Amino acid sequence: MKMSTKGRYGLRLMVSLAMHYGDGPVRVDTVAAEQGISANYIHVLMGGLKAAGLVRAIRGPNGGYELTRKPAEITALDVVTVLEGDTMPVECVVQPGLCPRAATCPTREVWCQVTASVNGILQGLTLEALAANHCGEPGTPDYCI
Repeated sequence: MKMSTKGRYGLRLMVSLAMHYGDGPVRVDTVAAEQGISANYIHVLMGGLKAAGLVRAIRGPNGGYELTRKPAEITALDVVTVLEGDTMPVECVVQPGLCPRAATCPTREVWCQVTASVNGILQGLTLEALAANHCGEPGTPDYCI
């Protein structure tokens, strides 16, 4: 399974919003500068996140985007599934009827375990935890304790 830029950048955007949680709407140019992602792509990603109810857009001169829930209530799995879809590497994990060999396949259980592991890791990481782990950009001094 390979994560596209939608999932990777989208999770970074959401962590950025989590870092600013409680400060009001975060401007797109702020997120773009922090994450090195174009403003146009941010708007594309935020459209999907907004449709899923994870963010809201505030219009006007002091507008921007903000989380609809506390960072502790949004998981990495929530974000990734909105932007990427299911995390399963093969379809037979959730729809065994798609493959005539599903019942006897010697590798199906491997894919089921991979899916469960990926989902477990992503479900266990909240935006709050990811924001707390953020210690700066690569190449900058690391003062994390």
